[in-house]
Amino acid sequence: MAIDRVALYLQDKHPIREGMELAKYAEDRGFEAVWQAESRLVRDAIVPMAAFAAVTDKIKVGSGVINNWTRNPAIIAATFLTLDDLAPNRAICGIGAWWDPLASQVGINRARPLRAMREVVEVCRQLFTLEPVTYEGEFVHVKDIQLDVVHGRREPRNVPLMIGATGMKMMELTGEIADGIVLNYCVPPEYNDEAMKHLKVGADKAGRSMDEIDRPQLVVCSVHEDRKTALDGARELLTQYLAQQPHIAKASKFDPERLKEIQSIIGWPATKEQIQKAMPLVPDDFVQHITASGTPEEVRAKVQEYIDKGATCPILYPLGDAKLMIDTFAK
Repeated sequence: MAIDRVALYLQDKHPIREGMELAKYAEDRGFEAVWQAESRLVRDAIVPMAAFAAVTDKIKVGSGVINNWTRNPAIIAATFLTLDDLAPNRAICGIGAWWDPLASQVGINRARPLRAMREVVEVCRQLFTLEPVTYEGEFVHVKDIQLDVVHGRREPRNVPLMIGATGMKMMELTGEIADGIVLNYCVPPEYNDEAMKHLKVGADKAGRSMDEIDRPQLVVCSVHEDRKTALDGARELLTQYLAQQPHIAKASKFDPERLKEIQSIIGWPATKEQIQKAMPLVPDDFVQHITASGTPEEVRAKVQEYIDKGATCPILYPLGDAKLMIDTFAK
């Protein structure tokens, strides 16, 4: 079973220097991109992205995803201009709408998230032209600003703007204004059926075809020759995510009563002991339903299901032996 496009996803499971080695390993084995997460208050995305870009030559480097609330769009554009100087035409800007309760806990009121996302994407896109930008929005207010290039190429930059959308209204906005979507993980393949319909609504509104919208998808991938070991590797992550990210639990259609029980065990920040205690509440069939977990043959087949449902490039999050996972999907 050949999968034409494949990418690597790194979060906080590996030390950054190990991530740098994995980025090189993935590049050598034909992976097209390495994406760095920025989720809980764990690890900033930009520093590892720069590290990955510095030790590779061809592989693209994406943010998967930064949020649109805590960085001014001028700073986002300047950051990705800098990454593009380091790795020309290899930087991908993935932006998401964040989530509660984390956002509210740091003082962010996520009012009108669609409007806020539209304004940030529109201003970043204009800034990448290197032309002056004035924009008076509800959330974004900039006056006669322009990216300044002291050292580097004084020309428009090719930085794709991707939206990490989970809800269907954000999906429609993505189809209308973004270069692509970063489809979420911890959802079953059939989640993509509805996602593609809403992406198309947005694309139709803008007079675009679906072929113009790249659709990479995060997929949790736990590979081991022993199936139980592989499933337990993914179960640990899922248990924490179900407790702490309500939008993931909702999208994956996890049993609400069982979710309450998990949330009653796991606090913030979660301890390893709490996660271990709650893990038995996440059954094997659910793990395999929303992740690619199992033997190499099983995970390849599961990833293909996401592609068959509209994903263009799986972005694989390795749990367990990362090099085994990369080898499983190597060109």
